[in-house]
Amino acid sequence: MMANQSSKIVTVFGGSGFLGRHVVRALAKRGYRVRIAVRRPELAGFMQPQGGVGQIFPVQANLRHDWSIERAIEGADAVVNLVGILHETSKQGFDEVHRDGAAAIAKATAKAGLKTLVQISAIGADQNSTSAYARSKAAGEKAVQEALPDAIVIRPSLLVGSDDGFFNKFAQMSRFSVALPLIGGGMNKFQPAFVGDVAEVIARGVEGKLEAGKTYELGGPEEKTFKELLELMLEETQRQRLLLPMPFGVATALAWFTEMMPNPVLTCDQVELLKSDNVVSDEAKAAGLTFEGLGMTPQSVEAVVPSYLWSYRASGQYEANRAR
Repeated sequence: MMANQSSKIVTVFGGSGFLGRHVVRALAKRGYRVRIAVRRPELAGFMQPQGGVGQIFPVQANLRHDWSIERAIEGADAVVNLVGILHETSKQGFDEVHRDGAAAIAKATAKAGLKTLVQISAIGADQNSTSAYARSKAAGEKAVQEALPDAIVIRPSLLVGSDDGFFNKFAQMSRFSVALPLIGGGMNKFQPAFVGDVAEVIARGVEGKLEAGKTYELGGPEEKTFKELLELMLEETQRQRLLLPMPFGVATALAWFTEMMPNPVLTCDQVELLKSDNVVSDEAKAAGLTFEGLGMTPQSVEAVVPSYLWSYRASGQYEANRAR
């Protein structure tokens, strides 16, 4: 444990999720004591072995209750907000989580006299977007910066890693389906970022190494179309599947039906998101508010996905050794 950080506490809201696990690990390696603020702390106990004894500890927090947020922040030196949802449910909507929840955390952080808050948003956040998800992310950014002008906003592109929701989802679909959909033709672009690289930037924000009040956009070294990402997935899983172009109208109709499921494969709002590219803006590049601007060399998607997509091959990691 680094002696200069060993007495400092960082409260990480949503710290047990996909990105959260990497953020907590990055902070623990720096010697911080980490509070993982979640609704059900009993389900976050698995995070504790990532640090020393007593270094990582889950606490209960509900973004609907200000007192709960304030209790989770009390005595902390910095706050990170990773809470987000990919689709709405009857209990959780985009505005309630991304806008109201972020605003409540920022206000509690300011009330506690803290200036260090790292807010996670997403590339594509836009108050004028046709996507409710993107609008709510933009509203959350605005609410946070109004309450705490020094807050740092991080906008990642598509996150990739062993537990990601993109490659794993489509690799699982390819096990049972002879065709995969190319929504809108599959020409929309992403700039996939390794989750560990994004966690590193967040940790630097906690350390005070990022510029206060700025918005950073984080994308990997290459832009990839939706079609190219599915082709990469099929190559790594050694499967041959038809990539079927699907017009946006058809995709929206399909999504309307899948939204009735508990964990929908596709939603109407996600179709709207796919109508726009998800890449780092020219403005962020010019301002140096990117991986490269921070002097980092982000890992490529080709370097990351082989480490876990092998599990979807017919014979796992030994598929290449099978007699042909």
